[in-house]
Amino acid sequence: MIYKSLTIAGSDSGGGAGIQADLKTFQELEVYGMSVITAVTAQNTLGVQAVYPMTVEAVEEQLHSIAADLQPDSVKTGMLYSAEIIEKVAEFVEKNAWIKLIVDPVMIAKGGASLLQDDAIHAVKTKLMPLAYVITPNIPEAEVLTDMKIETTDDRMLAAKKLYAMGAANVVIKGGHSNDQDVVLDLLYDGEQFFEYKSPRKRTNNTHGTGCTFAAVLTAEIAKGRTLDDAVRMAKKFITAAIDEHLEIGSGHGPTNHWAFRMAGLSIR
Repeated sequence: MIYKSLTIAGSDSGGGAGIQADLKTFQELEVYGMSVITAVTAQNTLGVQAVYPMTVEAVEEQLHSIAADLQPDSVKTGMLYSAEIIEKVAEFVEKNAWIKLIVDPVMIAKGGASLLQDDAIHAVKTKLMPLAYVITPNIPEAEVLTDMKIETTDDRMLAAKKLYAMGAANVVIKGGHSNDQDVVLDLLYDGEQFFEYKSPRKRTNNTHGTGCTFAAVLTAEIAKGRTLDDAVRMAKKFITAAIDEHLEIGSGHGPTNHWAFRMAGLSIR
């Protein structure tokens, strides 16, 4: 059986994040990748130089094409840019019963550039999150969505409960931005229990696209019918390998290595 995953996100000309990272990840996990592009960015490892959003009509036509012929087994959203695009995506997700929706609420690029308009945050909360099978914010994104400061694990647990209350069926708060210098803790909340996933923190500047890639692994594994726990475990292994064997290209925040997992001989089964 061929599993199919759709990514709805922005294009990263530098190839480390966004649509490019998602499609690379799907391919490595033997899932057929499709895309709906919401914006084209001019960026590299030094930062985002420009953002050119697609029109709502352009996004809608791409969604129509996928829905008419290539129904996905899972769907990931990344950079959606505007409230209007978010509302259109939510409309299609609901209309087509795309229930395996992974929402990665991309707001800020690694270099600090804003990738989401201010008025779009409300649309994420009210239109997209209630449709999400899982939402995967990093700590700064979770702070914006919950309007609270997150400094401790207890803070993260409270934030996860707040995000769950907004409608997401499951919440994963990624731990890359935590203050812990030794461990990266990713936290899953399913509405009843918390699950912790730990890995050693790697001291490297080559982490561009880690959030996109982590969420893309979840998307691919969920397309295959994996449990969310299994999917998070795979995402943790995949991104750890990608950071460990980074590529050392560019002069700024370099990308991770999307083929590192395969080259290490680790199983995707």
